[in-house]
Amino acid sequence: MNIRKLIAPAVAVGIAFGAGPALADKASDTLRWASNSEPDNFDMYMNTLREGIIMGVHVWDALMEGDPKDGSFKPSLAESYKWIDDQTIEFKLKQGIKFHNGETFNANDVVHTMNFVANPESKVVSISRIQFIAGAEKVDDYTVRVKLKSQFPAAMQYLSSVAVIYPDEYHGNDPAAMAKNPVGTGPYKATRIEYGDRMEFELNKDYAHGPKNATIGKMSFRRLEERNTQIAELLSGGIDWIWRVPPDQAKKLEGRNGLTVTQGATMRVGFLTFDVQAKTGGPDSNPMLNKKVREAISHAIDRENIAKQLMGDAAEVLHVFCYPSQFGCIDNGAKRYEFDPAKAKQLLAEAGYPDGFSTDFFAYRDRPIAEAMIGNLNAIGIKPKLTYISSGAARKIRREQGMRLYFGTWGSSSINDVTAILGNWFQGGPDDQAKDDQVIALMEKGNTTDEEVRKEAYSAALKRIADEAFALPLFNWVYNYAYTAQLEFTPSPDEIPRFWNARWK
Repeated sequence: MNIRKLIAPAVAVGIAFGAGPALADKASDTLRWASNSEPDNFDMYMNTLREGIIMGVHVWDALMEGDPKDGSFKPSLAESYKWIDDQTIEFKLKQGIKFHNGETFNANDVVHTMNFVANPESKVVSISRIQFIAGAEKVDDYTVRVKLKSQFPAAMQYLSSVAVIYPDEYHGNDPAAMAKNPVGTGPYKATRIEYGDRMEFELNKDYAHGPKNATIGKMSFRRLEERNTQIAELLSGGIDWIWRVPPDQAKKLEGRNGLTVTQGATMRVGFLTFDVQAKTGGPDSNPMLNKKVREAISHAIDRENIAKQLMGDAAEVLHVFCYPSQFGCIDNGAKRYEFDPAKAKQLLAEAGYPDGFSTDFFAYRDRPIAEAMIGNLNAIGIKPKLTYISSGAARKIRREQGMRLYFGTWGSSSINDVTAILGNWFQGGPDDQAKDDQVIALMEKGNTTDEEVRKEAYSAALKRIADEAFALPLFNWVYNYAYTAQLEFTPSPDEIPRFWNARWK
């Protein structure tokens, strides 16, 4: 997926690039990585942040393990599966597996986990990952049947990735324990979870049941919000691996002794959403209720230039609200919003805002992109007031109070099906800022095993979202990775760095 080696020479900018990096932490067998965000709750079902997914799949396992290369499902906690009917999947579980705390894995753990996430009283945050699950029933100690609420053909993609299994005794006794002392069956054990400081893990030497064959003895994660701080730490040997490096800085790091820099396109989609529900005010006070205002904003954003300047050549402007490789992501004549400031101003005038207006504008990541869009909006008279907050805080405000204008991104939990993005943002759930009856009905129509019906329904839903300007898709994210040359690492387009596949050279 367009992974390439950057070849620009190193020059100095912003921070000193002259000295070579210190030795990696190969000596202590610890892979130290950093990112600009951290989950506010480590529990896989209580956060939606990408870093939470990454660390979570190293600690926990799903029943099967999806292979990003060919889309197949490999044995993990289960040795096999079969569809009993359109709403029932039976799993034959492996024996002899232990959780990190010594608890024996069996059908009780699967039943507990599935029934927990299906129970509305559990208040699961990562709703889009589990909303299809009705529960589970035990057949015998090592056979279990997972029940679906209705037909959901993408079920196995979730059950082979983000629908991880918790120990019934430990989690059942204290569901909040996973936030501080996570216990799973994965290739790494969590040894320290200190929010705002660092999270540490050590190799699970008893892991032998699945394809996550890790060899590096320890991992350590730190949140470093500033890119320059991350790069300085990488160059000084304080950390070994970073990602989302801006293109200009990635080019300046290339060619340095002791570093490897690579680039890869990802499934992550950026977007703007508008308060179409009137959560933040009625027609007299909320301009976003006017379709022409939403269209004006869409024409005002210079997506092509922002993508190339702040993402990289592998970033592509999107016209429908999904990633092109996802099943059902079909652009069937959806309305286009080309960069056209003059047209944007005309639409604002027609909407009754010839002089523009002020508006709240929320974002939780990629501040340079948010600021570039604010510049575009200022140019047509709209004056956004940026509120830059954490992912968890943004989610709470969005769901409880609504957001007039929100810049977000979505990685679809690495699920290559359009339900993984539309299901969260346009199927009537708490993050749906439009709650359009027609779109919701089309999504329900697509909930069938008939692939042609699914394609037709999803195509129509995507077209209506674009035609009504319920949201503006921006472009896919491209990541630059920089890491010690002593590390063997291969990026993946599903935005999950599989550190269990990494090796010291």
